[in-house]
Amino acid sequence: MIRKTTLLLLVIISLSSSANAVTRYISDDLYTYIHSGPSSKYKIIGSVNAGERIEVIQTDLNAGFTQIKDSKGRSGWINSKYTSSRPGLKERLAELETKFITLNTQLHTTKDKANKDIVGLKDKLISHSTQVSELENTNARLNKELQEIQALNDNLNEKLDTEKNDLLMRWFSYGGMVGGIGLLFGLILPSLMPSRKKNRW
Repeated sequence: MIRKTTLLLLVIISLSSSANAVTRYISDDLYTYIHSGPSSKYKIIGSVNAGERIEVIQTDLNAGFTQIKDSKGRSGWINSKYTSSRPGLKERLAELETKFITLNTQLHTTKDKANKDIVGLKDKLISHSTQVSELENTNARLNKELQEIQALNDNLNEKLDTEKNDLLMRWFSYGGMVGGIGLLFGLILPSLMPSRKKNRW
């Protein structure tokens, strides 16, 4: 009866330990043996390499050994100090390589986009420079035309002023001539007309 109870307890402990299995790793730079029991005195049934992923079944704190299940499905005991919660170098290296590839892809994508943006900005800059140059040329041409028009306007104003003065002089001359002729007629005409004798009544 006691044996059955003990066996039942061992089965329950084993099942509960399996249900609560935790993933661990063999410490790096290490090669350790798997023993058939929680001590180095037990038979060696295999070995695990550094960084290998293992499944922790249970730990014997007094003996300082941990029962594990390796990647090949073998169960055994190893010294607890050779287990680690940190992934091994191989696994970390694989993760780092994956991250590196992802970051490298993102970098190239960003670089390509930046190059396209730079090309676009250069094209816009060239276009704007061309427009500015055209506007400057147009402005210079319009300024030249404006100066020519202002010079022509000044010339026409001078001619107009001269013609006004000439016209005034002509009018004054004509007026003087007409006045002189009128005065002359006024003086000569009475002497040319016969005088009339006064009638006596």
